[in-house]
Amino acid sequence: MKNVTSGISIADLTVEYGTVRALDKVSLDVQPGQFVCLVGPSGCGKTTLLNVVAGFVQPTSGQVSVSRIGNGEAKATRGMVFQDYSQLFPWRTARLNVEFGLEARGIGSAERRKEAIRHLAMVKLDGFADTYPHQLSGGMQQRVAIARALAYNPALLLMDEPFGALDALTRDEVQKILVDVWQATGKMVLYVTHNVGEAVYLADRIIVMSPHPGRIQADIPVTMPRYRDPLSDPFIALQRKVLKMITGRDSAG
Repeated sequence: MKNVTSGISIADLTVEYGTVRALDKVSLDVQPGQFVCLVGPSGCGKTTLLNVVAGFVQPTSGQVSVSRIGNGEAKATRGMVFQDYSQLFPWRTARLNVEFGLEARGIGSAERRKEAIRHLAMVKLDGFADTYPHQLSGGMQQRVAIARALAYNPALLLMDEPFGALDALTRDEVQKILVDVWQATGKMVLYVTHNVGEAVYLADRIIVMSPHPGRIQADIPVTMPRYRDPLSDPFIALQRKVLKMITGRDSAG
């Protein structure tokens, strides 16, 4: 797609659930192609913020806009990847899961199949196109979910703890694949995680949030080149810095 610009603009966002203020006057701008991770303790409003951007939760006050302008057409499209493996349709193969959004848009079967295989190849699963979700490992299911979210070319990819239920080795593998996909597509990503090491590995920017009510505590650029070595001194130093902001303790554990 040519001449595409996109971004997130959040201004003075407040969300209240009854008497509980989940987010308090949060402002954040995300530029095209940025990978932004939201971290912070439970109750800081990370997932609420993601859900407002996704359109699942209406703000009490403030403004949120997600826009893309391409070929003279304005779009505000979002792709979502959750932690729960059940986000895939169990009666559809991997390929047919990836085709779902394209089918809903009325794309022809030949083009759907081509795009599905292309995106499965991006996540290194083109050899499993005709496999059902229950025949795939958790990590493979999440990769199918990423391919499905990307297949209809959203302006923004929203990810809510997508690898939280995976074992450590699988999570490391899928993180590397996600970096490959992000570099290949240039998508704007807003990613919620409790894992500070994951945020340091993935992000261009780490947004540290504080709770009660949820506010942005810090906006930290990550300038280390990819691929990042979790055992390197700069990686560990940044991980310690972010952890200290969240916990108040100077520990990388």
